[in-house]
Amino acid sequence: MFGIFIDRVSKAGNISKGMEFLRLMENGDTKPNAIIYNSVIDALCKDYRMDEALGLLAEMIEKGIAPNVVTYNCLIRGFCYSGKWNEVKRLVTEMISYGIALDVITYNILIDSFSKNRLMKDAYDVYETMVQKGETPDIFTYNTLMHGYCLNGQTHIAKKVFDAMVADGLIPDITSYNILMHGYFKRKKFEEAMNIFREIDLKGLTPDIKMYDIILKGMFQLGKCDTAKEIFRRMQLSSLKPTFYTYCVMLDGLCKNGHVDEALLLFHGMEMDGVEEDITMYNIIIDGLCKSGRIDAARKIFHSLSLKGFDPDATTYTTMVSALCRQGLLEESEELFAQMKVNGYVGK
Repeated sequence: MFGIFIDRVSKAGNISKGMEFLRLMENGDTKPNAIIYNSVIDALCKDYRMDEALGLLAEMIEKGIAPNVVTYNCLIRGFCYSGKWNEVKRLVTEMISYGIALDVITYNILIDSFSKNRLMKDAYDVYETMVQKGETPDIFTYNTLMHGYCLNGQTHIAKKVFDAMVADGLIPDITSYNILMHGYFKRKKFEEAMNIFREIDLKGLTPDIKMYDIILKGMFQLGKCDTAKEIFRRMQLSSLKPTFYTYCVMLDGLCKNGHVDEALLLFHGMEMDGVEEDITMYNIIIDGLCKSGRIDAARKIFHSLSLKGFDPDATTYTTMVSALCRQGLLEESEELFAQMKVNGYVGK
């Protein structure tokens, strides 16, 4: 009973309550085991309270409760996220010295952390060690490596990892394709990115909303507005609904490519359809209008914000002040700058 409660409150982030019941168990007839300690250690690590987590590990060992691979996975993940690589290496060495073998989760934690920090030599070394030790990489392993190489702009290596995954008998999931496609678009490799999209169609996979977001953003960055608009229409005809982020991508892409009127039509359509808005969307539209020299329209939207329940943020003010200056409307820009200062946005 205590064990279930400790696990639940710890996972809910109520670490102090978890610790309180851990201490109650110690004083009762049923003593805490490794599973219960792991629940609290995991919660501490997720809250970056690593010294306390190490303290519980030491306490376990002192009381003769053997830590297991789950214990070390929690700690290693916590130190990886904190970027404390020396502590990570120490823990890996320690767990091996206790005869605890690294499992696929341990290897994936290490590969994921190294990849996110663009330490791809370290990530690949861990992958090689994993294979040598007879641990089978899973789809997360390969996706993580691909993501790291794409972050580094090494899409050619990411594609080799993709091919190795297929050669190992794993079926790429939609995340695998998203990672590779995003990498290609970032490197402005339009054909390679679209080949991925076509391959998904051939394999009968259904693109998710994230894939559509990646394609739309990539198309706009390459100036291929007509293709982006066609893909957006295709998405709307599918069962997928555009998210807040999708609409931001569309508005931003249209504005930055000089299609401000189309962005306004989309924006007003969103308002009519009851799509949830926030200041980010208004900032995109105001910026698009300002950069196309339509200061009156931008000013009108700016002054309507309070009626719609929105407060201008630092970006809104900066956009308007800059545009007014460019138009030579210095007195108005100074008044707006003063308002910006009163609202605490100057210097942010």
